[in-house]
Amino acid sequence: QVQLVESGGGLVQPGGSLRLSCAASGTIFTIYAMAWYRQAPGKQRELVAAITSGGSTNYADSVKGRFTISRDNAKKTVYLQMNSLKPEDTAVYSCNAGYGNSGTYYPYDYWGQGTQVTVSS
Repeated sequence: QVQLVESGGGLVQPGGSLRLSCAASGTIFTIYAMAWYRQAPGKQRELVAAITSGGSTNYADSVKGRFTISRDNAKKTVYLQMNSLKPEDTAVYSCNAGYGNSGTYYPYDYWGQGTQVTVSS
């Protein structure tokens, strides 16, 4: 069991930056792979970035080179640093706990409440 709470969203201009945080509670945080998903209204949820318990990362092609996922197991926190933000990055961003297998991330049904990111002039 793990409980997740996201924070750090907001309104930014194109080209700006935000850092999202996902604070986890529970005694087994370190065994999970973690990920950030996003979903815009009327669109399907998509995997943005994932990180294994050991720190290996993978990114969606749409954010590669702009976003960085990291984790601090001592703080039980996962971060998503978002740079060079574009209007198409606008979405609700949610944190997830899951597992990885051969480079593929599989989500468990452990989700945060989501945090809104809006990129607009």
